[in-house]
Amino acid sequence: MPMREPVLVFDIETVPDVAGGRRIHGLEGLDDAAAEQAMASLRMAEKGTDFQPLHLHRIVAISVALRRGDDFKVWSLGEPDAPEADLVRRFFDGIEKYRPTIVSWNGSGFDLPVLHYRALIHGITASAYWDTGHFDRDAKWNSYLGRYQFRHTDLMDVLALYNGRAVAKLNEIALLLGFPGKLGMDGSKVAAAFRDGQIGAIRDYCETDVLNTYLVYLRFQLMRGLLTSDEYSAELHKAREFVTASNAEHWREFAAAWADAGTH
Repeated sequence: MPMREPVLVFDIETVPDVAGGRRIHGLEGLDDAAAEQAMASLRMAEKGTDFQPLHLHRIVAISVALRRGDDFKVWSLGEPDAPEADLVRRFFDGIEKYRPTIVSWNGSGFDLPVLHYRALIHGITASAYWDTGHFDRDAKWNSYLGRYQFRHTDLMDVLALYNGRAVAKLNEIALLLGFPGKLGMDGSKVAAAFRDGQIGAIRDYCETDVLNTYLVYLRFQLMRGLLTSDEYSAELHKAREFVTASNAEHWREFAAAWADAGTH
């Protein structure tokens, strides 16, 4: 049975915005490595962590899962060497084209604010995303920006009942539900992998995060009563078909981990 409306699950991977850090911190004259280290040191002195503020993250990968009609697929936007502006534009163009429900894990706390800043920097128009009733009257009651609405469903936020003390990690929830979880990489390794030219590995990791999120979303829809048990099983089957049909190494690993986990 087709999903009732398009669903777009998304995830981003980022590295420190060295060019932005140079401008803000006056680091002109330093090469990229030295500037990045200086940014980390400044942040550590200020906050006790080298994790940069969200406006100083540069997007290097955006992966999505689209469930629309009878189709389901997962992919990374743009080519591996595409400029950041192209990735961000493609993301918001997809929202403009499909008007989907968008789904994330901590999208409200990280992914979307970063996308906002990068779209602002690159001058990207995203009228459907930002609409709260100006262009579409229905958006007044169901916009992508409403925290307690479901046009953007941040699963981490919703499942924790919007309580920061109750949030969980995607990997742990995926494992609890019998899904593969993370396979070898996590967000803390992305910057080093990017410096080593491993953009393909970053995109693969981002795609598996997206599929884990989608699988958790299906269980959430079952819990909400918006999928019957038979519909839920059919959606899992469709996702498995996508994974097993691919010859890509990360999907072979995902399929093997899924089989070992034994989803219940």
